Amino acid sequence: MTFQNPEILWLLLIVPLLVAYYIFIGRHEASLTVSTLGHGRAPRTLRYWLRPLPMTLRMIGLSLLIVALARPVEKHSNSETIVEGIDIVMAMDISSSMLAHDFRPNRIEAAKTIAAEFIADRIGDRFSIVAFAGESFTQCPLTSDRSAVQTSLARLRSGVIDDGTAVGNGLATAINRLRESSTKSKIIVLMTDGVNNCGASPLMAAEIARDLGIKVYTIGVGRRGTAPVPAMDPFGNISMTMVKVEIDEEMLGKIAEITGGEYFRAENAEALTRIYDQIDKMEKSKIEVTDYISYEELYLGWLIAGLALLLIEILISRVVLNRLP
Repeated sequence: MTFQNPEILWLLLIVPLLVAYYIFIGRHEASLTVSTLGHGRAPRTLRYWLRPLPMTLRMIGLSLLIVALARPVEKHSNSETIVEGIDIVMAMDISSSMLAHDFRPNRIEAAKTIAAEFIADRIGDRFSIVAFAGESFTQCPLTSDRSAVQTSLARLRSGVIDDGTAVGNGLATAINRLRESSTKSKIIVLMTDGVNNCGASPLMAAEIARDLGIKVYTIGVGRRGTAPVPAMDPFGNISMTMVKVEIDEEMLGKIAEITGGEYFRAENAEALTRIYDQIDKMEKSKIEVTDYISYEELYLGWLIAGLALLLIEILISRVVLNRLP
C-alpha cells in the first residue's frame, strides 16, 4: 500500500499531543465530595470504566480520517509478453564418417548433445530435425515442443539410411520444412563432416533458400589431418582405422555466403559449443514486454471506519455516559 498524499500523514503527530492534553485535563477535573458516604468510596459502576473509551475512539477515528486524507492506494502491476520466435531446422549429417572418434565419444553423439543444449536455451522458437547421409529425411517436423525435438534428436543414429554425403538433399529437405512458414526469421543450421558426393546440387538448394528468405549457417565437423574411424572386418570385428578428414569448406562457405549466413569449422567439441553460442547470439528472438500499472483507491474504507468510530464516540458520550456538550 502506498499513499498519493503522504505529506498529510504528518498530521498524525497531533494525535499523541491531543492524548497528552486530555490526560492533563482529566487529572485536574473538579471533584465532588458526598458527606453521607463518610470516608468510603463510591462504587465503581460500568459508567466509570467506560470513561476513557470516548477519548480512545476519538483518537483512533481521527487517525483513520488522516490516513484517508493521505489517499492510500494499492498498486497492481501486469505485463504482457509477446515473443516473435525463429523457425530453425537442424540439418545433421549421420553418415558413417560421423562415427569418427576425434570427438568424444564420437562426432555424431557430441553434435547431438551440443545441439540439444542449444535447443534448450531457445525459448519461443520452433525447431525441426532433418538427417541426411546418402539420402535425407525429416526426423522431427517443425514444432515448439522442445522436449519432443530433443527426444527426436537423441534417437538419431548412423546406418539407418544408405551411406554417403548428400548435402544438397539434406539442405533441400530442410528448406521444405520452412517453405510454408510465416515466421519472419527462418534459419537452417547444416552440419557435415564430408564432401557432397551424391544427390542434388547444394549450391542450387542454397539459391532456393535465399529466394525464400532462409539463412543457412554451415558447420564443418572434424579435426584437420586424419581421424580414427571404426571399421568392421569380414569376421565382424571392429577396429579403428585412421581416415583422412575431407570437408568441402569452399562449398559450405558458398552456401552460407549465398544465403546471408556464416560458415564455421569445429575441430573439437569445445569449438562446436562456441559456434552454437555464437549462432545463438546472432539469431535472437524478438521479445516485447508491455507493463501495465493500475492503482486501486483504498481511502473509502479508512474514511468510513473513522466516521463510524467518531459516531460511536458521540453515542457513548451523549447516551451511555450522559455527558453534557
